[in-house]
Parts: sequence; structure tokens; C-alpha cells
Amino acid sequence: MSNLTGKTAIVTGGSRGIGAEIARRFADAGAKIVVNYSGSQDKAEAVVADIQANGGEAIAVKANVSDSEAVKAMIDETMKAFGSIDILVNNAGITRDNLMMRMKDDEWDDVINTNLKGVFICTKAVTRQMMKQRSGRIINIASIVGVMGNAGQANYVAAKAGVIGLTKTTARELASRNITANAVAPGFITTDMTDKLGEDIQKAMLGQIPLGRFGKPEEVAKAALFLASEDSSYMTGQTLHLDGGMVM
Repeated sequence: MSNLTGKTAIVTGGSRGIGAEIARRFADAGAKIVVNYSGSQDKAEAVVADIQANGGEAIAVKANVSDSEAVKAMIDETMKAFGSIDILVNNAGITRDNLMMRMKDDEWDDVINTNLKGVFICTKAVTRQMMKQRSGRIINIASIVGVMGNAGQANYVAAKAGVIGLTKTTARELASRNITANAVAPGFITTDMTDKLGEDIQKAMLGQIPLGRFGKPEEVAKAALFLASEDSSYMTGQTLHLDGGMVM
């Protein structure tokens, strides 16, 4: 198993779903974890409690990732608690789905601000510390729809496509300081959201997946752990597709 002993990782949107699974898996690998949340305090504290019960170190920190001042406060709190920032996982995201002709400006703005601007703000915020340490791992959770498009998600798709491009630019700007930036692009992953979908919709979605099943949050977490570890030390600017073969 990859070893993150002594490393500090910030996981945005770490209170549930894929983010919570990444937080737990990184903690199992020895990392000290900052579980970032915006509105789900109870769930964030539950993730922290799980990690601590297993002998790990973690704190929950509230911060809206689209708010520069809130993110700066989160960075300050992380440094005060753990003294370094070695890994950033930009996972926080929201959806406001609608057909483009019906999409309201605020539905567009909300998703772009959280899913794309939030990645920029958090990445910029950790850069100075990582450059000082001359090492770092930045992992952006994109989506396969950022590559293939998806009807009814113009805002989400634009944000995720932007994240893939931002990942490449981050990788080029920071490579000389031994900081890598990579993205994971999950396909359909079993979450609270997919659980609520009707049987017909789930069947139609499965028909697009050669492996014939939805992915699991722990499978995304395993990919993120690989990118956070020394096992991926010669890899930067890449996007791992984790989609059961949807996009080849």
C-alpha cells in the first residue's frame, strides 16, 4: 500500500461521497487529513471521528472554496494544526443541472464558481507553501463528462473541462519545484445522487459502460492515492479516466 506517513492532505468536499472515501484512504496510508466542508458539518465531523477512531489525525475545517478569504483561513488553520501542506485534493463540487436553453445565470455561475474557480483558488492558496517545501501533489477530481459532454449539464461540463485544462497548466508552472498536478475523471460512480435515479435511467447509464457496472467511491480513492504517492513521481499533467471504459 502507498505510504503517506508524515504528509498533510487537504481534501475539499471531504465530508461525503468520493471526498470522504479519499480522506479515509489517505488517513489509512498515514496522512494527516483536513476534511474541508461547506455546509455538511455533521458529516465532516463523522469522517474525522472515523479517522481518529482508527488511530489517524484529522480536523474538519469549514470553507467555501470559491471564497478566497475563507480558503486562506483554511490554509492558515492547516499550517497551525499540522505544519505543512503536502497534498491538495480538489474534490468539492455541486450540480445545478438544466437544459442550456432553460439554464439560469445563477445556475451557471454557482457551478463554475465552486467547481472551477474553487480549484483555482485552492491551488493558488497552497502553491506558496508547496514551493517553499519544494514538493507537493495536487489532485483534481474532474469528470468524464468534461471530455465527452453531457446534455443538461452545460455548466458542470464546462467546469470539468476547465479543470482538465487547469491541471495541465498547473503541472507546467509547478513542475520545476517538484510539484505534480494530475486529474482523475470518474464516470458514473455510486453515490447518493445515483442511488436516487430511477431504474430506467440507471439501466440506460449502464448501457454506456463496457464493464457493465457503476464505479465505487473507493475505486476513485485508490486512483487518488496513487497520484498522491511516490508511485506517481514521474507523472504530471495527466488525466486518469476511471469510467469502466466509457471513453477510450
